[in-house]
Amino acid sequence: MAMSLKSVELFYKRLAENNPQPKGELNYTNHYTMLVAVVLSAQSTDSGVNKATSELFTLVDTPEKMLSVGEVDLIKYIKTVGLYRNKAKNIIALSRKLIDEHNGLVPDNLESLVQLPGVGRKTANVVLNMAFGYPTMAVDTHIFRISNRTGLAPGKNVNVVEKSLLRRTPDKYMLNAHQWLILFGRYVCKARKPECLVCVNSDICQYKEKVVVA
Repeated sequence: MAMSLKSVELFYKRLAENNPQPKGELNYTNHYTMLVAVVLSAQSTDSGVNKATSELFTLVDTPEKMLSVGEVDLIKYIKTVGLYRNKAKNIIALSRKLIDEHNGLVPDNLESLVQLPGVGRKTANVVLNMAFGYPTMAVDTHIFRISNRTGLAPGKNVNVVEKSLLRRTPDKYMLNAHQWLILFGRYVCKARKPECLVCVNSDICQYKEKVVVA
């Protein structure tokens, strides 16, 4: 059951008061390294990606430098990240495409981003939001879960949830909504054991199994 729009407004208001300037947890140095980090983060933890890129990003900060490193040596840096072989292949391919078609720059539109190897709609929306400040909504497993669990924006698949969130999220909260929801899902509204006792939105949450008494 979807929560009322009045409750949605309150939901975001409380997240904003609790964390006025939310920050993503991936480390990067520019738009290109952000793109690489987000590609690596698929089915991997941000902390795991940061460990893998800590040395890599001291050497590589452009697609040209990535091609100089090459796929074989790139694998050595990112081999602790899940699906590292396929990700290395995609990162080399997207780097070449950026050089050939975008003057080595990360494009600032969804259509061009999703044409890059290894970049889907979710990854593209993350980059558009974090790199270019666009009010996009990237629905990952955390956001999909809490949108349905809390009643914030219920939907049967990520595309439905994305459209619902874009429609139901007040404009003044859209820029930071993606980060607030990810952090909320990662540290409070957890998959297995949601921290209902410390949740600032437990009173308006629609989750039937929430535990609010110690």
